[in-house]
Amino acid sequence: MQFDRLRRREFITLLGGAAAWPLAARAQQPMPIVGLLNISTPSTEQRRVDAFIKRFRELGWINGRTVAIESRWAEGRAERFAEIAAEFVRLKVNVIVTAGAGPVSTVRQATQLVPIVFAIATDPVGTGLVATLARPGGNITGLSYMGTDLAGKRIELLRGVVAGFAHLAIMANSGAAGAMLEMRETQTTATTLGLEAVLLEIGTGDQIAPAIAMLKNRADALYVCPDPLINANRIRIVTSALSARLPTVFGERENVDAGGLMSYGPNVPDMYRRAAEIVDKILRGTKPADIPVEQPTKFELVLNLKTAKALGLDVPSHLQQLADEVIE
Repeated sequence: MQFDRLRRREFITLLGGAAAWPLAARAQQPMPIVGLLNISTPSTEQRRVDAFIKRFRELGWINGRTVAIESRWAEGRAERFAEIAAEFVRLKVNVIVTAGAGPVSTVRQATQLVPIVFAIATDPVGTGLVATLARPGGNITGLSYMGTDLAGKRIELLRGVVAGFAHLAIMANSGAAGAMLEMRETQTTATTLGLEAVLLEIGTGDQIAPAIAMLKNRADALYVCPDPLINANRIRIVTSALSARLPTVFGERENVDAGGLMSYGPNVPDMYRRAAEIVDKILRGTKPADIPVEQPTKFELVLNLKTAKALGLDVPSHLQQLADEVIE
């Protein structure tokens, strides 16, 4: 009888240890690491990062407890992309999150094994990031910004505000593949609409002010194609455009907050929230190649009436009613 009780205690002890062992093993497993390669500065991108982290937390990934988030800022400098990518590879991150064709291509040169998620890319197929939207292939997936598809809508919005609109200046970073694709698409659209396009290619922030100054009396409005360099220099662009009396249209609302006339495009913080959902899938075992590239579902029109007044422009009331936000 005593022997049976002893055997029973041993069995219960063994059973308890077997149940506890997986818990102990899981506790000892390394915490997954997510690297955020932010292309600009905290002042221009923090809302996006906050949106990502908030959604990530809702999905159960709490920084410092269930995941380690390593955030780095490139400040719009292309040379920083490679430095940060190399650092992430050394840190053995599980996923790298970034935005734009240039940064994604640079990260891909550093690793073809670590999954890469782009929260924004103007034309991921056209710039060679993925094979197709439905089947991206490789170690990359994310969300398409649809920049080349929205050129017509932005020009149409400008035409509703700028009287005698005949010449459109288009600015893009010559070193950004996505921005140059958007420039060409915008030029084609402008020509189709009977506008003369003036192309403005810049390569550094220092070239922005002189380039815009040369547009005086040569253009009626300025279309700005987004990329990391542009995002990091939005204040310089807006200030120079106001000095040259040029109405501006952008794809991202932060430029209108800074003093641009208008923006129309996807809600970027929403895209970062959806990027968090893609990273969640990858950390739970789905391969990037099996996750289709998503497209935006929320678009927003933002108008700055203070800038319109400074430029002597009258924004029609129906356009104001269409806007998601009007800055007065």
